[in-house]
Order: sequence, then C-alpha cells, then structure tokens
Amino acid sequence: MSVKVTVVDTGREDVGRVLAELRRKLSLQGDVVSERSRAKTVEVFGAALTPWQVVETICRDVRERGLGAVLEYGGKLDGAGVTAETLRVPEERLAAAHRQAAPEFLAAVRAIRGRVLAFQRAILQRDVELPCAHGVVLRQRYRPLRRVGLCIPGGAAAYPSSVLMTAVPAQAAGVEQLAVIAPPSPFGADNPDVLATCHELGVMEVYRVGGAQGVAALAYGVEGILPVDKIVGPGNLFVALAKKYVFGQVAIDSIAGPSEVIVVADGSADPRFVAADMLAQAEHAPGAAILMTWSRELLEGTSRELVQQLARLSRADLTRRSLEEFGCLMLVRDEDEACRLTDLIAPEHLQITTRNAAELAGRLRNAGAVFLGAYSPVAVGDYIAGPSHVLPTSGTARWAAGLTANDFLRGSSEIQYTAAGLAAVAADVRRMADMEGLTAHRASVDVRTC
Repeated sequence: MSVKVTVVDTGREDVGRVLAELRRKLSLQGDVVSERSRAKTVEVFGAALTPWQVVETICRDVRERGLGAVLEYGGKLDGAGVTAETLRVPEERLAAAHRQAAPEFLAAVRAIRGRVLAFQRAILQRDVELPCAHGVVLRQRYRPLRRVGLCIPGGAAAYPSSVLMTAVPAQAAGVEQLAVIAPPSPFGADNPDVLATCHELGVMEVYRVGGAQGVAALAYGVEGILPVDKIVGPGNLFVALAKKYVFGQVAIDSIAGPSEVIVVADGSADPRFVAADMLAQAEHAPGAAILMTWSRELLEGTSRELVQQLARLSRADLTRRSLEEFGCLMLVRDEDEACRLTDLIAPEHLQITTRNAAELAGRLRNAGAVFLGAYSPVAVGDYIAGPSHVLPTSGTARWAAGLTANDFLRGSSEIQYTAAGLAAVAADVRRMADMEGLTAHRASVDVRTC
C-alpha cells in the first residue's frame, strides 16, 4: 500500500503557508466531516447546513422540546430507534457486561484506575489558609462539582479508555454523580467493554445518546436525564461544537478538534518507532501526524517505514487517507527551528526522541502532553500512565491544559476580619471607595470603624 505524505524542506519552502493550511483544516472552522456526514445532514435537515448550523438547530430544539427532540434527532441521525424506555442502560445490563468481561480486561481496568487515581490525587488542589495580622484569616476552599456529564465516543471504535480518563479524575476530585452519554452503537453505549468499565468504576448512569443532542440533554436536562454542572470528554466535530454552544449554561473542559502529534527527532531516533508513532495518531482518522527532524536520513527512513507498517494495520485505508491529508514529514534546519515551529503549532501531543530530550522539553512552552525518549509512545498516555488523555487540540495548548482532577473542583475564597483587622485597613478601603465614587462601599466600613 502506497502513501503520499507531504514532505516539506523548511530551507526551500514556505513553511508558514503549509502550517497555516494544516492548522485551518484541524481547527473547528476546518469543517472536517466525512462525506457520509454531509449526506446525512442534507437527508435530515433538507439542506447542506454547516456543522455549526446543525448544532445550533439541534441544541435549540432540545432546549425547547426536551426529550422528544433528543429521541427524534437520535432516530434520524443514528437510526437506532432509541425510545424513552431504552434511553438509559439498565443497571442489570451493566452488571451482566461486567460478569461476562474477560478477567484479563478487568484486571487491566483496575490497574489503570489505580495509576490514574494515584496521579490525579497527587496533583489535587488542597484548601489553603493564610493567617494575617490582627487575627485576620484568608482561606481558599475547593469543593467538588455535584454532577458531571462524560462524553464517550463510539462511532468507529470502542473507547473504554475514555471512560477511565474522564471518570477517574472526576472521582479523584470527589464528584458524586457521573452521567455517561455514548452513541447507541456497537462501539458506544451498546459495547460490553465500555459498559463493563463503567460498572467497574461504579458509574451506573449510562445513556444511549450521542452527538449534539446528547450534549444538549446533559446541559439543559430532559425527562429522564438530570442537568449537569460540567460536560467533559472527547467527540467528533458536532460534539465539540455542541459543547461550545452550551458553554455558559454549563462548564466544559475544552472544544477539541481532531487528534494530533508532533514528533521531534534527531538522527539517533529509530525510524521504525517514529513511523509507528505517526501511524498511531493518524489511525484516529482524522488525526494529524507531523515529523520534525534535521536528519534527512531519519526523514527518508521514516517515509519508507510508513509504507511498510501501514500495510499491516487493520484501519489501513482510513489511516492512509489521514496521513495524506494531515500528515507531514518536515526537514528543519536544526533543533532551534523545530522548537520554534512546535511552539507555533502548540500540539496536543509532543513526542521528543533526541539525544537531549529532557533539555529540549525545557525549551518548549506549548504542548498538551509531552512524551520523552524512545520508549514513551503516546499510547502509554492514551491508556495507562496517569495523566488524562483528554488534551487541548487545534493550537489551544498555547493557553489550555489537559483534563485533571482539579477541573472538577470549584474554588471559593473566605475572608474573615476582626474589628482590629478592619480598623487597620479601613483607610485604604475608604480611598478606593472615594476614588470610584461608591459611597455605600465606604459607609459599610465607616459604620463599623467610626
């Protein structure tokens, strides 16, 4: 099987143009949807609506009509025939899936949960108390959110890992109510491994609904699904745009685009490893995979390995198309240029396979998750390491971070002054109140101190 991956030599070509086009395609404005999705849009809505118009229509309808709209759009878009009675997966079905799951699979789930829980608890924010002069005490308290919705994909593959990487950080934070939505498909809410994972984690609310209608149901609440405080988890373009639409009604983790990796490697890297890492990301289909190297030998070796390894993959056709559309083999001048371009792209995953990987990582600012060395493939982060695999995409790693237990906490401050403490700062309060012309603010201090 052949594959035509874009090759760019930054010494000869306009790399800015190449990267700008790639970023456009991978952004939420890139309209990265399949031809099947485009045809379905016309079939359901009678017009070639943009993804944003589709999401606006569905979310507005769910807010106004509730469960009826959720079931109607679910029926038209996924054809599963879900009813009010079959929307929620019965607890006995979750238990049955758990009983029937392979013992080795459940052992892996338990081991992964332990690793994720240990990491997330270690980084959890704790309450802070700062004693001050005159008996004044300032506190910052963190309390877990009450109820959170988890989006679990299920279109082309089953993702029990996404259950682990969203539910366990929330549990580490102390969230008591978790509601899972997943498409009513063999890879989603009807998948035994996904259901067994939910049961193993104690997540007993699982709903057979996906897409924008599922996100809207969590945000607004409909008959049979209580509204949540926050929605997290990956999904396709329509899920991402729906999360954007409902933000403000609820909190969200991020507005994620297609998955992406940059591999920064020098001549010491094994081209077999580099090609394998690029293919692993392209396998998401769509998924961007970019190699940046100043070794022409590595670039050429990786190109050969991509062809050889691609033929052995179960999703070879999808992976090939993803590589051809979103992949790039980039020959840069040196590691300085690699760092500059990587920070410009701000990738979701950054893999550094160089002789000085740790030093190079210290020079880079923008990445969702960084993997150092030849034996740290992105797959360990996707599945077992401990940090969540829900990460910022589409250049948002410039300012956004991956999902952690802290994202399920709400911080609030407590301010406790004594009479002596208030008297000591009263003059400063009066000055600010006078400057802003807020006489009632001043009076609230004067009545206590004058």
